[in-house]
Amino acid sequence: LQCLWCYTNNTCIDYPVRSILPPSSLCSLSNARWGVCWINFEALIIAIAVVAGLILVSVAVCCCYCCYCRRRSRSRPDEEEEQLARKREERRLQSLQRKHERKLKHDEIRKKYGLLQDSDNPYSRFENE
Repeated sequence: LQCLWCYTNNTCIDYPVRSILPPSSLCSLSNARWGVCWINFEALIIAIAVVAGLILVSVAVCCCYCCYCRRRSRSRPDEEEEQLARKREERRLQSLQRKHERKLKHDEIRKKYGLLQDSDNPYSRFENE
């Protein structure tokens, strides 16, 4: 894979290791092939740039998404706690309302059967028959 094939003069030159890309004095970039004859340097550079760009974009998207999730998860418990507190308060009020309705119903039944003490005189005398 140290061979640099040049299509302009159909020669195989030792790859100039000191430079990353072959100098244009040896062979133009569009006519240079690396190692195997089908790998074009221009296509290779474009492909590497595209892959590197995709990796950078995906890393940036992941970072932004993670930061957004963290920010959202930090603010979310406060909202959830408020919502739970509201629901708890609603349930407590409903429970008190049902308790009051049961008390009224039980008082009506006691009144019907004469078991309700007068609220004016709570200390009435108990009579044995």
